[in-house]
Amino acid sequence: MERLLLHVPFFEELSYRQRLLSDPETMAYDRGYEAFDGYHSDTGCIDFPESAWRDWYDWFVGAEPERWYAYIVRRADGAFLGEVNLRRAPRSAHYDMGIVLEARYRGQGYAEEALRLLLAQAFEALGAEEVRNRFEETRIAALRTHLACGFRETGRDKGLVALRITRDAYDRRKSASAED
Repeated sequence: MERLLLHVPFFEELSYRQRLLSDPETMAYDRGYEAFDGYHSDTGCIDFPESAWRDWYDWFVGAEPERWYAYIVRRADGAFLGEVNLRRAPRSAHYDMGIVLEARYRGQGYAEEALRLLLAQAFEALGAEEVRNRFEETRIAALRTHLACGFRETGRDKGLVALRITRDAYDRRKSASAED
């Protein structure tokens, strides 16, 4: 049985996202980028004040098939462990994805399981043809996780690694695991 599930949060649960985005240890991977309003390049943290919740929620939640967002939840106790999202690329059948696992839960196998659940959402519920992600090539654990879930590297540029998984590759992996 899977340890995790993906839960589309209720509006009242957005305080977890606020806490997640304001945790310097969790957001350390996001440090050093060009500043924008509410972003702290020294910590990677992003402001998510209550005054912004409604607009963000209305844009991201219930916007299928263009966008999909959920919390990563541990089944055993209902604890929120992080977040995942999918965003359809403009004029394309592919989705860009994001996954953030709270720092204290990293290294415990949760990221791979959450990513597998996210791929099921993309391919089985949203009808994606392809899912892509890009991140810093120094994030070795993230790269290993993506490769373990069937992503293939498509290139490296300016310190970023690009990855993708197609519907065909997802279906082949799913069929192979069902036969085991």
